[in-house]
Amino acid sequence: MEKFEGYLFTALCSTNFLISCLLFSRVTREQREPYMDEVFHIPQAQKYCHGKFNEWDPMITTLPGLYLVSVGVIKPVVWLADLTGQVVCSTAMLRFVNLLFNCGNLYLLYLLICKLHLREKTRTASRRVLSALSLSTFPVLYFFNFLYYTDAGSTFFILFTYLMTLYSCHKASALLGVCAVLFRQTNIIWVAFCAGTLVAAKMDEAWRLEHTKKRDDKTPPTQVPLSLGGVKKVTLFTLEFLTSPVYMKAVLLVTWPYAVVGVGSVVFVLLNDGIVVGDRTSHEACLNFPQLFYFFSFALFFSLPVSLCYHRVLRFFQALKKQPFFFLLVAGLSLLLVWKFTFVHRYLLADNRHFPFYVWKRLFQRHELVRFLLVPAYLFAGWNFLDSLKSRSLFWSLALLVCLLAATVPQKLLEFRYFIVPYLMYRLHMPLPTLPRLAVEFLLYTAVNAATLYIFISKAFHWPDSAVTQRFMW
Repeated sequence: MEKFEGYLFTALCSTNFLISCLLFSRVTREQREPYMDEVFHIPQAQKYCHGKFNEWDPMITTLPGLYLVSVGVIKPVVWLADLTGQVVCSTAMLRFVNLLFNCGNLYLLYLLICKLHLREKTRTASRRVLSALSLSTFPVLYFFNFLYYTDAGSTFFILFTYLMTLYSCHKASALLGVCAVLFRQTNIIWVAFCAGTLVAAKMDEAWRLEHTKKRDDKTPPTQVPLSLGGVKKVTLFTLEFLTSPVYMKAVLLVTWPYAVVGVGSVVFVLLNDGIVVGDRTSHEACLNFPQLFYFFSFALFFSLPVSLCYHRVLRFFQALKKQPFFFLLVAGLSLLLVWKFTFVHRYLLADNRHFPFYVWKRLFQRHELVRFLLVPAYLFAGWNFLDSLKSRSLFWSLALLVCLLAATVPQKLLEFRYFIVPYLMYRLHMPLPTLPRLAVEFLLYTAVNAATLYIFISKAFHWPDSAVTQRFMW
């Protein structure tokens, strides 16, 4: 059975790479010149290819991880083929690096699924393989395999970091976390998540021990208590745990490699006077709490085939009936957050090349009350998110939620690329779906990818004041 699964996965990897190469060829033929952020990334990578490591474009806001890896991949090709750096460090070759990351992401997703769903029922080989293939074609991530952006490499190193954490290779995990931060500084949040899962395991153990002593099984450790009493109980326990020298010593023994990375990031922020390098005018942090609601809606849409069913909707209404005061309180708080903490980045209103521009224009700008009327949908999307993860432990879910808040709320710009890693973390930890559901998910992703690439290639347009060809994209 394992041999069959290996053959099946290898065949799908090969097919996926072949199809991706064909699509890559078409995209590159249509868009030969650097496009959008590539205007900054590609010249910078070419400088690195020519050994000019002391030159830096001040408009670039991320660390040079992508360029360093590109040079590490391309330079051996230069030496072996005896080609000039100008030929090999072309736009197409630099973009091709992300196709290699795409293969790596597929393999890492497969390994993570095997590790996370090890205890589930047997005869799940085809489900594991199809699940990995489907997630590797997740539309927002898959599209950027064809352009020279940081998303494919950033996702690769975060997934690799988490995989090493699951295998208790914490020093290797922390080192990979450094690589992830070099691609995108905010990846420190997901390095912290890896450490947080270790802390959560210790807290689950302490919680279980405490309830065993008290013979109190009303709040099992695998569920998030959606009630005021449950929230109070968990909060008090968390404070007690974090102030206990015994528990904290046990935590530090396993999390110190991640703590070193965290301290290094803090030192960088202090020396750099901020997390952003280069141009900071368009990357100002704020408390944009509705970003969390946008993410829940985003996650609900892309997980519809595998997360939503009649019984889950029924359970939602039963929860409303059982805890009306709690849900009214959450709804009131959500309305307040939407009212006082909605921020709109100027790029969202001005740049009509990105899909979020049209989401905002055709939905949120139709009427000023729309953002408030969407709160019930946000509540359901948030509840669906939590209910899909109910098989995970209480404190693991809290660690994910804290990191999700840190990754989304400070972002002023509504940018779907920022949702890639949190969505993958959410989807990976859901119970392994059935084959029919996975097939529908894969078809949904394929349809969205096909539409996105078709629009990018075939629906080019021009701005009135510019001769440069513009294209629609995520």
